Amino acid sequence: MWSGPRNVSTALMRSFGARDDTVVVDEPLYAHYLDVTGIDHPGREEILASQPRRWEDAVAGLVGELPAAVGVHYQKHMTHHLLPDIGRGWLGQVSNAYLIRDPAAVVASYAKVRGEPTLDDLGYAQQVEIFRAHGGPVVDAADLLRDPGAVLAGLCAALGIPYRKSMLAWPAGRRETDGVWAPHWYAAVEKSTGFAHYNPAVPEVPERLRHLVAAARPHYDELAACRIQAGGASGSGSPAA
Repeated sequence: MWSGPRNVSTALMRSFGARDDTVVVDEPLYAHYLDVTGIDHPGREEILASQPRRWEDAVAGLVGELPAAVGVHYQKHMTHHLLPDIGRGWLGQVSNAYLIRDPAAVVASYAKVRGEPTLDDLGYAQQVEIFRAHGGPVVDAADLLRDPGAVLAGLCAALGIPYRKSMLAWPAGRRETDGVWAPHWYAAVEKSTGFAHYNPAVPEVPERLRHLVAAARPHYDELAACRIQAGGASGSGSPAA
């Protein structure tokens, strides 16, 4: 699941983690991303110590055989972690899906935690790159929050796995599968027991960052045209001809 930041990606990981046939992995390319970029994120040293720094080693754990009785290996990826140096061949060995959010909402939220995000930070271009090469189902965070059951059922159908009602609720608290960065970022999701209610409020984007919304909009629109909608309909789930 390729997601941008400031989305409901951790809640969606919780949803899949509530299945009895699924194992989840949390942002397995994060250490490589920090090592290569040198960016100073909260918990940087702990992250670097907790995961492989070489992308080849990280990917090896994503395409191997699954344990017995496990049918789904859910991988929560931040799309901006897919740096240019990372090989793309393994993407053909997994089922790729995309979690998107309107760029105005993303930029407004991101600006509160990082004052000057870049287009690369938002991950839209990387999502489109993967989508054009491999296709796959697209979920818009707004649709997911409006009608989790319908959207999750559509997502599971598109992935060829059974839908489970257990995906709609989970116990509060931290998980052993959460990244070591959880204390810095997961306070809200640790209190959650299901998806939050959709908030239709129009986000206020700082004027200095509105150019990012405009730059991201075409990428978002391309993916949104193929999204699984709350009413159960969806686009093609594959790149436009």
